Amino acid sequence: MGPAKIYFIIFGILTIAGGIVGYVKAGSLPSIIAGSITGVLLLIAGSLLPEHRAAGLATGLVISLLLAAQFIPKFLRTGKAMPAGMMSILSVIGIIMAIVAWVKK
Repeated sequence: MGPAKIYFIIFGILTIAGGIVGYVKAGSLPSIIAGSITGVLLLIAGSLLPEHRAAGLATGLVISLLLAAQFIPKFLRTGKAMPAGMMSILSVIGIIMAIVAWVKK
């Protein structure tokens, strides 16, 4: 369970940082709001593990799925590595981490 906890905490920090960078570089208020909300939820998912396994993995999985749904189509449309490509990869890894941790029990 340790790797999933660590991953969701790192993913949360990177998501918050990405939202801040989006705001600073482009003045995008939606970036900082969405990045902060999803980043905090990912941090919560990581902090719930391993004591509250089901809640932590479910939260991490749902947020990863939502981020993948947002960024994968954007990456396919624009081909830009930042932020769409990086967030696409991080989201897919989050989905895989949650599923693998869930199956491992």
